[in-house]
Amino acid sequence: MLIQQLKTLLKETPLELSDQQITSLVDYVELLNKWNKAYNLTSVRNPEEMIIKHIMDSLMVGPLLEGKNFIDVGTGPGLPGIPLSIAYPEKNFVLLDSLGKRITFLKQAIYQLSIKNATPVQSRVEHYHPEEPLDGVLSRAFSSLNDMVTWCDHLVSKDQGKFLALKGQFPQQEIDDLPDNIQMLKSHTIIVPQLNAERHLIELIKTH
Repeated sequence: MLIQQLKTLLKETPLELSDQQITSLVDYVELLNKWNKAYNLTSVRNPEEMIIKHIMDSLMVGPLLEGKNFIDVGTGPGLPGIPLSIAYPEKNFVLLDSLGKRITFLKQAIYQLSIKNATPVQSRVEHYHPEEPLDGVLSRAFSSLNDMVTWCDHLVSKDQGKFLALKGQFPQQEIDDLPDNIQMLKSHTIIVPQLNAERHLIELIKTH
Protein backbone atom coordinates (compact mmCIF):
# COMPACT_ATOMS: atom_id res chain seq x y z
CA MET A 1 0.00 0.00 0.00
CA LEU A 2 1.71 3.16 -1.24
CA ILE A 3 -0.21 5.49 1.08
CA GLN A 4 0.97 3.55 4.15
CA GLN A 5 4.54 3.50 2.83
CA LEU A 6 4.52 7.28 2.32
CA LYS A 7 2.99 7.93 5.75
CA THR A 8 5.65 5.75 7.40
CA LEU A 9 8.46 7.60 5.59
CA LEU A 10 7.01 11.01 6.46
CA LYS A 11 7.06 10.07 10.16
CA GLU A 12 10.86 10.00 9.91
CA THR A 13 10.90 13.66 8.84
CA PRO A 14 9.68 17.00 10.22
CA LEU A 15 7.25 17.30 7.28
CA GLU A 16 3.53 17.48 8.03
CA LEU A 17 1.14 16.76 5.17
CA SER A 18 -2.63 16.34 5.16
CA ASP A 19 -4.28 13.08 4.11
CA GLN A 20 -5.39 14.85 0.93
CA GLN A 21 -1.81 15.84 0.08
CA ILE A 22 -0.58 12.30 0.73
CA THR A 23 -3.33 10.90 -1.51
CA SER A 24 -2.40 13.36 -4.27
CA LEU A 25 1.28 12.38 -4.08
CA VAL A 26 0.38 8.69 -4.37
CA ASP A 27 -2.02 9.43 -7.25
CA TYR A 28 0.88 11.21 -8.99
CA VAL A 29 3.11 8.13 -8.54
CA GLU A 30 0.39 5.86 -9.94
CA LEU A 31 -0.10 8.17 -12.92
CA LEU A 32 3.65 8.35 -13.52
CA ASN A 33 3.92 4.58 -13.34
CA LYS A 34 1.07 4.16 -15.83
CA TRP A 35 2.42 6.70 -18.35
CA ASN A 36 5.98 5.48 -17.89
CA LYS A 37 5.21 2.24 -19.70
CA ALA A 38 4.51 4.10 -22.95
CA TYR A 39 6.39 7.38 -22.52
CA ASN A 40 9.54 6.26 -20.68
CA LEU A 41 9.51 9.26 -18.32
CA THR A 42 11.76 7.83 -15.60
CA SER A 43 14.22 4.97 -15.25
CA VAL A 44 12.62 4.07 -11.90
CA ARG A 45 10.09 1.37 -12.75
CA ASN A 46 8.76 0.41 -9.36
CA PRO A 47 6.12 2.59 -7.59
CA GLU A 48 7.50 1.76 -4.11
CA GLU A 49 10.91 2.94 -5.30
CA MET A 50 9.34 6.08 -6.83
CA ILE A 51 7.95 6.99 -3.40
CA ILE A 52 11.51 7.10 -2.01
CA LYS A 53 13.56 8.26 -5.00
CA HIS A 54 11.09 10.75 -6.45
CA ILE A 55 8.55 11.83 -3.82
CA MET A 56 10.61 11.86 -0.63
CA ASP A 57 13.72 13.05 -2.46
CA SER A 58 11.73 16.04 -3.79
CA LEU A 59 9.84 16.80 -0.56
CA MET A 60 12.95 17.00 1.63
CA VAL A 61 14.00 20.14 -0.28
CA GLY A 62 10.74 21.92 0.65
CA PRO A 63 11.68 23.33 4.07
CA LEU A 64 14.72 25.02 2.50
CA LEU A 65 12.75 27.01 -0.10
CA GLU A 66 12.56 30.72 0.76
CA GLY A 67 10.18 32.83 -1.29
CA LYS A 68 7.09 32.26 -3.37
CA ASN A 69 7.94 31.88 -7.08
CA PHE A 70 10.16 29.10 -8.38
CA ILE A 71 11.07 27.45 -11.66
CA ASP A 72 12.02 23.78 -11.96
CA VAL A 73 14.35 23.66 -14.97
CA GLY A 74 14.60 20.34 -16.81
CA THR A 75 11.71 19.09 -14.70
CA GLY A 76 11.28 15.84 -16.66
CA PRO A 77 8.08 14.22 -15.35
CA GLY A 78 7.75 17.02 -12.76
CA LEU A 79 10.57 16.40 -10.30
CA PRO A 80 10.92 18.01 -7.86
CA GLY A 81 8.23 20.49 -8.99
CA ILE A 82 5.05 18.40 -8.75
CA PRO A 83 5.65 16.94 -5.25
CA LEU A 84 6.66 20.41 -4.03
CA SER A 85 3.59 22.07 -5.56
CA ILE A 86 1.35 19.53 -3.78
CA ALA A 87 3.14 20.02 -0.45
CA TYR A 88 3.37 23.83 -0.69
CA PRO A 89 0.14 25.16 -2.23
CA GLU A 90 1.11 28.72 -1.24
CA LYS A 91 4.16 28.68 -3.56
CA ASN A 92 4.15 28.80 -7.39
CA PHE A 93 6.18 26.52 -9.63
CA VAL A 94 6.92 26.80 -13.35
CA LEU A 95 7.81 23.33 -14.69
CA LEU A 96 10.13 23.82 -17.66
CA ASP A 97 11.11 21.10 -20.09
CA SER A 98 11.93 21.04 -23.79
CA LEU A 99 10.41 17.62 -24.48
CA GLY A 100 6.79 17.54 -25.63
CA LYS A 101 5.87 14.13 -24.18
CA ARG A 102 6.94 15.24 -20.70
CA ILE A 103 4.84 18.42 -20.94
CA THR A 104 1.86 16.35 -22.18
CA PHE A 105 2.20 14.14 -19.10
CA LEU A 106 2.54 17.16 -16.79
CA LYS A 107 -0.59 18.83 -18.17
CA GLN A 108 -2.54 15.63 -17.62
CA ALA A 109 -1.17 15.15 -14.10
CA ILE A 110 -1.91 18.76 -13.11
CA TYR A 111 -5.44 18.45 -14.50
CA GLN A 112 -6.19 15.10 -12.84
CA LEU A 113 -4.72 16.10 -9.48
CA SER A 114 -6.31 19.60 -9.57
CA ILE A 115 -2.98 21.32 -8.92
CA LYS A 116 -3.45 25.10 -9.11
CA ASN A 117 0.09 26.36 -8.46
CA ALA A 118 2.16 24.55 -11.11
CA THR A 119 2.49 25.68 -14.73
CA PRO A 120 4.09 23.38 -17.32
CA VAL A 121 6.02 25.17 -20.07
CA GLN A 122 7.62 23.55 -23.10
CA SER A 123 10.71 25.57 -23.92
CA ARG A 124 14.46 25.47 -23.95
CA VAL A 125 15.72 27.33 -20.90
CA GLU A 126 17.49 30.05 -22.90
CA HIS A 127 14.23 30.96 -24.67
CA TYR A 128 12.11 31.22 -21.53
CA HIS A 129 11.64 34.62 -19.88
CA PRO A 130 9.53 34.76 -16.71
CA GLU A 131 6.85 37.41 -16.33
CA GLU A 132 8.00 38.28 -12.83
CA PRO A 133 11.34 37.81 -11.07
CA LEU A 134 11.84 34.38 -9.55
CA ASP A 135 12.88 33.69 -5.99
CA GLY A 136 14.67 30.53 -7.03
CA VAL A 137 15.74 28.37 -9.93
CA LEU A 138 15.53 24.76 -8.86
CA SER A 139 17.06 21.90 -10.77
CA ARG A 140 18.44 18.41 -10.54
CA ALA A 141 18.87 18.16 -14.32
CA PHE A 142 22.17 19.95 -14.95
CA SER A 143 25.41 18.01 -15.15
CA SER A 144 27.38 20.84 -13.52
CA LEU A 145 26.78 23.94 -11.41
CA ASN A 146 28.58 25.97 -14.07
CA ASP A 147 26.06 24.82 -16.70
CA MET A 148 23.20 25.70 -14.39
CA VAL A 149 24.32 29.26 -13.62
CA THR A 150 25.25 29.88 -17.27
CA TRP A 151 21.99 28.64 -18.79
CA CYS A 152 19.73 30.06 -16.07
CA ASP A 153 21.46 33.39 -15.50
CA HIS A 154 18.57 35.40 -17.00
CA LEU A 155 15.98 33.70 -14.76
CA VAL A 156 17.35 35.03 -11.49
CA SER A 157 17.08 38.65 -10.41
CA LYS A 158 20.31 40.21 -9.21
CA ASP A 159 18.95 41.19 -5.82
CA GLN A 160 17.26 38.19 -4.27
CA GLY A 161 17.05 35.22 -6.65
CA LYS A 162 18.93 32.04 -5.91
CA PHE A 163 20.13 29.03 -7.86
CA LEU A 164 19.12 25.88 -5.96
CA ALA A 165 20.99 22.87 -7.27
CA LEU A 166 20.02 19.37 -6.18
CA LYS A 167 23.10 17.20 -6.12
CA GLY A 168 24.21 13.78 -4.97
CA GLN A 169 27.69 13.93 -3.47
CA PHE A 170 29.02 17.33 -2.39
CA PRO A 171 30.33 18.90 -5.64
CA GLN A 172 33.50 20.56 -4.36
CA GLN A 173 35.21 20.68 -7.75
CA GLU A 174 32.14 22.25 -9.39
CA ILE A 175 32.00 24.89 -6.64
CA ASP A 176 35.70 25.67 -7.18
CA ASP A 177 35.02 26.11 -10.91
CA LEU A 178 32.16 28.62 -10.54
CA PRO A 179 32.47 32.01 -12.25
CA ASP A 180 33.67 34.97 -10.15
CA ASN A 181 30.22 36.58 -10.00
CA ILE A 182 28.60 33.51 -8.41
CA GLN A 183 29.09 32.54 -4.81
CA MET A 184 27.88 29.64 -2.71
CA LEU A 185 25.52 30.93 -0.04
CA LYS A 186 24.83 27.66 1.76
CA SER A 187 25.13 23.93 1.38
CA HIS A 188 22.55 21.63 2.97
CA THR A 189 23.00 17.91 3.54
CA ILE A 190 19.62 16.32 2.90
CA ILE A 191 18.64 13.07 4.57
CA VAL A 192 16.03 11.15 2.58
CA PRO A 193 14.49 8.29 4.61
CA GLN A 194 15.45 4.85 3.25
CA LEU A 195 17.51 6.34 0.42
CA ASN A 196 20.98 4.86 0.51
CA ALA A 197 22.71 7.76 -1.26
CA GLU A 198 24.10 11.20 -0.51
CA ARG A 199 21.97 14.25 -1.22
CA HIS A 200 22.88 17.94 -1.10
CA LEU A 201 21.13 21.18 -1.91
CA ILE A 202 23.59 23.88 -3.00
CA GLU A 203 22.39 27.51 -2.78
CA LEU A 204 24.15 29.92 -5.10
CA ILE A 205 23.68 33.67 -5.56
CA LYS A 206 24.96 36.31 -7.94
CA THR A 207 27.34 38.81 -6.42
CA HIS A 208 27.46 42.43 -7.58
